[in-house]
Amino acid sequence: MVVGAGFGGIAAAIALHRNGVEDITILEKGERIGGTWRENTYPGLACDVPSHLYSYSFAPNPAWSHRYSQGAEIRAYVEATAQRFGVAERIRFGAEVARADWDDEAGRWRIGLEDGEELEADVLVTAVGQLNRPSIPRVEGLETFAGPMFHSAHWDHSVQLDGRRVAVLGTGASAIQFVPAIADRVKHLTIFQRSAPWVIPKGDREYPDRVRDLHSRRPLVMRLWREGWRLWMESLVPLFTRRPPRWARIYTAPYKVMATIQRYVQLRFDPKLVRKTKPAFEIGGKRILVTSDWYPTLRRKNVTLVTDKVAGVSPEGVVTADGTLHAADVLILGTGFETTEFLAPMEIAGRDGTTLREAWRDGAEAYFGITVPRFPNLFLLYGPNTNHGTGSMVEMLEMQARYAGEAAGLLVRGAAERLEVRQDVHDAFQAELDERLRQTVWATTDSWYVNANGRITNNWPGSQSEYRRRTRAVRLEDYAQVGSPACPAPLPS
Repeated sequence: MVVGAGFGGIAAAIALHRNGVEDITILEKGERIGGTWRENTYPGLACDVPSHLYSYSFAPNPAWSHRYSQGAEIRAYVEATAQRFGVAERIRFGAEVARADWDDEAGRWRIGLEDGEELEADVLVTAVGQLNRPSIPRVEGLETFAGPMFHSAHWDHSVQLDGRRVAVLGTGASAIQFVPAIADRVKHLTIFQRSAPWVIPKGDREYPDRVRDLHSRRPLVMRLWREGWRLWMESLVPLFTRRPPRWARIYTAPYKVMATIQRYVQLRFDPKLVRKTKPAFEIGGKRILVTSDWYPTLRRKNVTLVTDKVAGVSPEGVVTADGTLHAADVLILGTGFETTEFLAPMEIAGRDGTTLREAWRDGAEAYFGITVPRFPNLFLLYGPNTNHGTGSMVEMLEMQARYAGEAAGLLVRGAAERLEVRQDVHDAFQAELDERLRQTVWATTDSWYVNANGRITNNWPGSQSEYRRRTRAVRLEDYAQVGSPACPAPLPS
């Protein structure tokens, strides 16, 4: 059983099938394929990873229209891939999982849907992602706002923005896309910034017909493009991991210079805006934003960037700490997602009845972000510490799907009836991870990478090449197994 029909869920179903698993069902709470690319529909929605890298390695797409694809095109690509590999007919739409409980006696997962239906599965793969639960800011009086208000992840297309005063809370990855897309439509746009982000140029371009034709006729060209982008992204890893340490400042300097030059030039050396948009944290500490439209938008006469702290919201608009009321007709929340409560709101209970919520009270953790002690035959995609500062998440999902598919194949072929990562293996891995993460740039500032206890639960502290090498094969010796005459290791008490 697979939960989620986004990039991860589709990859998981394909990997399961390739490893001999025939009985596959994908449970999808929505009515369409696409995951975060289905749920997010805001104006300007696009990817900040090059198209040929932000796609499955086994399903290259010669028809990408731009170097950086737009949201609708990515969603169509995922749907087409699901159809091409026979996955679409395995999806049950409108099936939201409320909880899953491991039945130790039966050796199966019992899955409860929101509508009360109960299902069973030998193997449970979750692919629900990290960017699916909007973060609503705790701002006094937010509920009193008199006009339309919505989060960017749930864009209300029925709300008329033309000629109206619009206030935006947040300047993160979503806001830097939708703000430029709506700026020329509104009467006035007031943006409330908590911290200025690091911004680097995007360098997007449309692929002309001759290039797309070349990609179609010469698949090797696409593979070379993909490999080139992958190697470039991998070259950026030291910027985040600070390895080797003595080179860290030298390595980050060119990117700081590039970002600073873009800021000064695109803001036309406006001293007030240059000062307001200067980041106060180390580059890479929070997500680096990739855009060439943000700073020019801030220069528009009908756009105001406010850096004073938001004190509250009234029916008429947003009130800042200095007492100023910034009047608005529409309020848009560009405040990101809840990223550290993995798999919520699902409740998953393992072998002894312990839930993941209880096991992760101090922070989510999993062996390579995929398996958790006391939760047999459960495999997570986009789990703890599998995000990254650079590269394509689709590649990471492929690696995790391949790993989960191989593990399920071992179960199907009788190598074991249950696979549960050993506690000592898991703990040694987590200790290594925590030590390495403490030395990264992410440990230098507060961000959505860090949970309430100060632990970095989202990011992988190395390269994708390292992750690929270490997850290339399932090592049975890392697991306690039950039901295999060849591998009779008992489960820990």
